[in-house]
Amino acid sequence: MKSKSCKKIGQGEFAFGSHGGPREGAGRKLEAPRPMVSHRKREVINGREPVHATVRLIEGLPNLRRMRALGVLKGAFAAGCDRLGFRLVHWSVQSNHIHLLVEAENNEALSKGMQGLQVRMAKGLNKLWGRKGRVFSDRFHARVLRTPREVRNALLYVLQNARRHGLKLHSHLDAYASGFWFSGWREGLPLIVGAPGPLPLARARTWLLETGWWLRHGLIGPQEAPLRRAA
Repeated sequence: MKSKSCKKIGQGEFAFGSHGGPREGAGRKLEAPRPMVSHRKREVINGREPVHATVRLIEGLPNLRRMRALGVLKGAFAAGCDRLGFRLVHWSVQSNHIHLLVEAENNEALSKGMQGLQVRMAKGLNKLWGRKGRVFSDRFHARVLRTPREVRNALLYVLQNARRHGLKLHSHLDAYASGFWFSGWREGLPLIVGAPGPLPLARARTWLLETGWWLRHGLIGPQEAPLRRAA
């Protein structure tokens, strides 16, 4: 015989005894401090359209905009800028993230090329900083650039990103970006392609990133301000 004091538990209800049950602060947190990069399937890379990629440091690491850190990064760029269908064409280094304009023959080439770059950068930076462990916070963010306008906006955004962040530059160009090797400045600023040491970038091969952007929309002025976001 059922006890009259017994309460029937309906579907979707839970009963907890005096030992156990939910406790304050338990369970998965609803919100991360910073939105993570989506892990959904990436856009298809066809080899004809460049990609704007971004990698970000984990919290608490030193500022990347230091000359010794830049030297480490340039060494990593030079070693990994042109490998197995992947090309690093332009870059800019900010305090806690790095913007990259790259070309890749397909998704696999993009993934392996970016992985190689991140491994080289992480090893070099950890050695410089005298530490071990993870350096980058999440997988890289990537956006395919499909039109000349998108490519020009991305070039402006990457090469002049320091201006977007309000940083004071001591010359027309940012020393922490690849603008010194860029041939698309409107005023024809001198290049340093002939400087000693390996180049920390590769030559563009896609029509969009090599010539299409300036044929359709004009060269970039060294004082030109980047858009709020590359679109």
